[in-house]
Amino acid sequence: MMSITQHPNVKWITAGLLIGLFLSSLDQTIVSTAMPTVARQLGGLSLYSWVFAAYMLASTATMPIYGKLADLFGRRKMYLIGLSLFTAGSALCAFAGDMPQLIACRALQGLGAGALMPISMTIVADIYPPAVRGKFMGLFSAVFALSSLFGPALGGVMVQRWHWGWIFLINVPLGLLAMACVGFALRESKRKEKRHIDWLGALTLTGSVVVILLALVLGGGGEGAGSAAHYAWSSAPIVGLFLAGGAMLGLFLWIETKAREPILPLRLFRIRPVAVGNVVGFFMSAGLFGAIVYIPLFVQGVIGAGSSVAGFTLTPLMLGVIVTSVAGGRLMGRLTYRSILIGSMSVMTIGFVLLCGITVHTDKLEMIVFMIVAGLGMGAVYPTVGTAAQSAVEPADRGVATSSSQFFRSIGGTIGVSVFGSLMARRMASGLPELCGDLGDLSADQIDRLADPQSLLDPVVRHALAPEALEGLRNLFSQALADVFFGSLIFVAIGLVASFWMGSDRLKK
Repeated sequence: MMSITQHPNVKWITAGLLIGLFLSSLDQTIVSTAMPTVARQLGGLSLYSWVFAAYMLASTATMPIYGKLADLFGRRKMYLIGLSLFTAGSALCAFAGDMPQLIACRALQGLGAGALMPISMTIVADIYPPAVRGKFMGLFSAVFALSSLFGPALGGVMVQRWHWGWIFLINVPLGLLAMACVGFALRESKRKEKRHIDWLGALTLTGSVVVILLALVLGGGGEGAGSAAHYAWSSAPIVGLFLAGGAMLGLFLWIETKAREPILPLRLFRIRPVAVGNVVGFFMSAGLFGAIVYIPLFVQGVIGAGSSVAGFTLTPLMLGVIVTSVAGGRLMGRLTYRSILIGSMSVMTIGFVLLCGITVHTDKLEMIVFMIVAGLGMGAVYPTVGTAAQSAVEPADRGVATSSSQFFRSIGGTIGVSVFGSLMARRMASGLPELCGDLGDLSADQIDRLADPQSLLDPVVRHALAPEALEGLRNLFSQALADVFFGSLIFVAIGLVASFWMGSDRLKK
C-alpha cells in the first residue's frame, strides 16, 4: 500500500474527487434522457439498450480490479488512469458517427468509470481521520443524488437546444479540472518492494462478470420472442451464458486461494462488516433499481403527467436521499453501523410497502409521499456500508474492500432491473388477452406493442384507443407495477434482515 502524505492540499483533493464523482453519476442520468433523440439521429434503434449495457458491463467488471491495483500501486495513479479513460471516452462519444461507434466509446467510458467511485471513497478514507470520515461519505452520497436530480433535466435541455454531443463534451473540461486537482494536490509515499499482479484472477473475474451480466442483459424475453436482443430465461443461449459464467467464477475462486496477492482476497469476506455490508448493499440495490426505473413510466403513463415533467419525476425520492445521506454521515460517530442500517432499511421497507399499494387512482401527491419515504430510507445505507467496509480492514486492503462494496451494489442493481423487467413484460402480456375485446380487432404485432409500457407514453397510441380500452390498459399497467414493487419489497426486506447481523462496530473517533 502507498500511504497518503499529509499536506495542506486536502481541500483541493476533495474538490477534485467531488467533481469526478459528479461526472460519473451525472453521465448515467443525462444520457438516459437524451438517448431517444441520439438513437433517432444516428439510426440503429435496435442497438439502443447496448449504449447502456456496454458502459455497465465495463464499469462493473473493472471495479474490484481497480480497487486492488490502487492498493498495490497507489490511489493517485489508478484514479488518474480511470479519469483519463472516462474523459477520453466522453470526447469520442460526442463525435460518434453511428450507434456501433457510440457503443464502443461508451465501453471505453465504462472502463474509466469503474475507477471513479471506489477509488474516490478510498482516498477519502485515507486523507480524513475516522472522526470526520462519515460526514464526508455522506456528502459524497449527497452529491451523487444531487447529480441524479439535475441530469435528466440537463440532458433534455441539451438535446433540444444544441447538438446531442454536448451531453458528452460537458465531461471533458470538468474531467480535466478534476485531474488537475487530484494530480497536483495528492502525494503518496511509495514502497519500493516488487508487487505481484494476479493476472489470472483479474482475467477470470472479468470474464465471469461480463458473461453473467450479458446473460442478465439478454435474458427476459418471452418464449419465442422475436427480438434478436432478448431470449427467454430457459433458452439455450442464456442457460449457456450462465453456465459459462458460473464455471469461470468457480475457477476464479480457486485461483484466489492460490494467488500470492489475490485480486479479490477471499479472507475479506470473513470480516463481518465487509460481508454483511455487501449483502445489504446487494439486496438494497436490487430492490431500488428494479423499481425506480418504472416510477417515471407510472407517473406519465397512468397518472398522466406530461413529458415536460419527466426529468423531475424522481426529485422527491432524491431529495429524501440527500437529507439522510448527510444525516447518516453525522450519525456514524454516535451510533453503530447496525443501528443506522436497521433504521434506514426499515424506513425503506415502509416506503416500498406504500408503493405496493399503488392503483390507477393513485395521484401525484400520494406518489410524492411514497417516494419521499423510500428516499429517506435509502440515503444512509450506501455511505454506512462503504464506511464500515473501509474501517474494518487494514489500510493495505482499503481499496479492494471499498471497490467490492461498490461491485456488489452494481451487480444487485443489474439483477433487479433484469428480473423486474422480465416480470413487468410477462404481467403485461398475460393481462392483454382480457382486454382484447375492448381494444378491438388488433393484430398480434399491435398487441405485442401494447404489452410494452412505453406505449402508454405515446400520445398517438393513447388517442387511438377507446376510453374504456385506455382505462383497462392503465389498470393493467398499474397492477403490473404493483407486482414489481412487491418483488422489490422482498429484496429490501432481505436486506433489512441481513442488517441485524452487522455486529456492534461503529466508526471509531
